Amino acid sequence: MIAKGSVTAEASSWAPLRRGAFRALWIASFVSNVGSWMQTVGAQWLLVDQHAGALVISLVQSASSLPVLLLTLPAGVVAEFADRRKVLVGTQVFQVVVGAALAATTVAGRTTPELLLVFTFLLGCGSAAQLPAYQAFVPDLVPRGELAPAAALSSLGVNLARAVGPAVAGLLVTQLGVGGLFALNAATFVVFALVLLRSPAPAPAVADRQSFLAGIEAGGRYVRHAPVVRRILARLVVFAVPANVVWALLAPLAHDRLGLGSTGYGLLLGAAGIGSVGGALVLPRLRRRVSASRLVAGAGVVFGAAMVVVGTVRSPALVLAVLVPTGAAWIAVIAGMNAATQAFLPGWVRARALSVYQLVLFTSFAGSAALWGLVSSLAGLATTFVVAGVLLLAGAATVPRWPLLDAATTGRETVAYWPDPAVTPAADVATAPVLVSLRYRVRAGERAGFLSAMADLRDTRLRTGGTSWALYRDARDEDVHVEQYTVASWDEHRRQQEQRLTGLDQRVQERVDQHTDGAAEVAHLFRLHPVKQAEE
Repeated sequence: MIAKGSVTAEASSWAPLRRGAFRALWIASFVSNVGSWMQTVGAQWLLVDQHAGALVISLVQSASSLPVLLLTLPAGVVAEFADRRKVLVGTQVFQVVVGAALAATTVAGRTTPELLLVFTFLLGCGSAAQLPAYQAFVPDLVPRGELAPAAALSSLGVNLARAVGPAVAGLLVTQLGVGGLFALNAATFVVFALVLLRSPAPAPAVADRQSFLAGIEAGGRYVRHAPVVRRILARLVVFAVPANVVWALLAPLAHDRLGLGSTGYGLLLGAAGIGSVGGALVLPRLRRRVSASRLVAGAGVVFGAAMVVVGTVRSPALVLAVLVPTGAAWIAVIAGMNAATQAFLPGWVRARALSVYQLVLFTSFAGSAALWGLVSSLAGLATTFVVAGVLLLAGAATVPRWPLLDAATTGRETVAYWPDPAVTPAADVATAPVLVSLRYRVRAGERAGFLSAMADLRDTRLRTGGTSWALYRDARDEDVHVEQYTVASWDEHRRQQEQRLTGLDQRVQERVDQHTDGAAEVAHLFRLHPVKQAEE
């Protein structure tokens, strides 16, 4: 296992692949993703052959993405506290069973559209359960300085699979049939499970184990009070909802509008995948030269213009050509946002916060796939792609107004700057909620600056473990302000102060102190439960 302290100033884009454990996992993940794309091609083309409408075909993606809404948050808590390797192996076994059952049913000629959607949903459940564990497992294999390249390589693997999987599926479907593609997908899960069994043991579960529901709440609270992550998620939704039209409706577009067969459909997907691979290769260089906000805006313009072209032409060659930059624009946003999020998140809440990220991403996929299918059934394929393109262009135009916030890793190191409170709680209140009260005297004329800094301090308190927060002003002395926030227990408060605060949080506290006279007076109050005496 790599020590977290071995951080390089700027890791090479390929550095993680020099580490055997990460390389093996990357290859296994790539093989599994190839199988998943073969599964997608087979599922959508099976529905095309059965003359299903665009809405039903689009529901394939909704069925695979919908489980994220149900499982990714609890899966994030499990990944935080359980053995991540065991979680991953278990999900592979589940997907082997489901995939094999789908293959057998299809070979027997008994797969109806409804049954296919059920099997797709079950496979999506396996993927949703493994996502947080996989993303939290990667940092156990590489040092923190290589997290961004590792995330980019993971996205590269996904999109390289998008280039290879559909093309291979288009060639094999005529020889093996759709059932054969489903069987190959099930086999890839076996490969992934075998590699996981040989991988290094993950980092032990974190010590601050919480109840299941409290763990989910803590992950959501962290994201709500991390402005950097909130802005990433907002820009992700603005891009992903209209951009998902291409993955939801490319199959009916290929068949109904371009007159292509399964091989042609596979080539269209392959073109987008090739563009994604090219984008992933140049993305590290682009990130050094272009700001993240400009990259997102540029990707939106490219993708939006491409969708307008796709919706207005009937030339397979032209559509094939514009799908290449479309894939590059896709990877620029999806991989870039994922890498920025992973680099920003601290280890103690990474899996849970990433599960929120995945929830937002796949909610966008599931909802927009059904939405675009419905729009297509009402307005036609051409109009649907043009509308999506216009929305992408409009979203790109909003980037200057709402840019991405600085997600640099500077200031992300853990620091302990609070003085030791020297408090030993009595046994009867050791596990009781704690009210932390801080009394400040604000300098004359500096209240506006103080209140501005306190708004950021509120996010710090709630992001790192606080469950409620309030600021009061003394009725008799308007320069005196009292901050109060609650924490679930004394142990949770100690972990907050000793393990979760970063250099960024310290700078926020220093901004507050610049507007006050002297250090704040701190008091810790334990919640009691009054006992009502029996009446005599």
